[in-house]
Amino acid sequence: MNDEDLLRYSRQILLPEVNEEGQQALLDSTALLIGLGGLGSPSAMYLAASGVGHLILADFDQVELSNLQRQVIHHTDDIGKDKVASAKAKMLAINPNIKITTLTDLNADNINKWVGACDIVLDGTDNFESRFRINQACVTQCKPLVSAAVIRFEGQLSVFKGYEKNQPCYQCLYSSVGNNDENCVENGILAPVAGVLGTLQALQALKVILNLGEQLTGKLMLVDALDLSFKTIQLNKDNHCPICKK
Repeated sequence: MNDEDLLRYSRQILLPEVNEEGQQALLDSTALLIGLGGLGSPSAMYLAASGVGHLILADFDQVELSNLQRQVIHHTDDIGKDKVASAKAKMLAINPNIKITTLTDLNADNINKWVGACDIVLDGTDNFESRFRINQACVTQCKPLVSAAVIRFEGQLSVFKGYEKNQPCYQCLYSSVGNNDENCVENGILAPVAGVLGTLQALQALKVILNLGEQLTGKLMLVDALDLSFKTIQLNKDNHCPICKK
């Protein structure tokens, strides 16, 4: 790190749990963010500000007016632009010293390649098909997955390491059959709920990279914004899971 880096990240470096060694670990790390919507927006900004050295942004969508209520990385002038391009511009404005790669064509044919190229994956998608595919790639490539979801006034967050012997993967939590695939388009969401879960998602990603504290591995945090409750439940590996059973 140079003098500018030391000043930029000084408040993190002051933390004995991080210090210069931890900050260098962040600068040397690569995170793949899939989805630059309500969850990905705050995650992307905080990971950029925190100094994750290489951020790979994946989203095929363009910014729409209805996104702006909760997808805070995008502005009115960005309507019609690719979300990854809009997000990249804001992130580099926050921290011009990081590397950002953008993808609009992440799919079943190349997802293993991109997951394999990173240290951690953040899933901010809004449908089970995408989440199952991301989970499978993370198990195959042995990469930790920080998964969040929000709808209405509710959110959930977990860290999955299904490639480890006794740890569940995302599909241990949800079967691929018979899910009611609800989303914000049809059911709505209060804007700050996405901000809370997206910020917590970035926090968990940093803690996994730095191996700090409670990482929600094998646990599911449930957030209810109406009564402002946070509940954590234990998750067990499904020995019959088609993805991560050993």
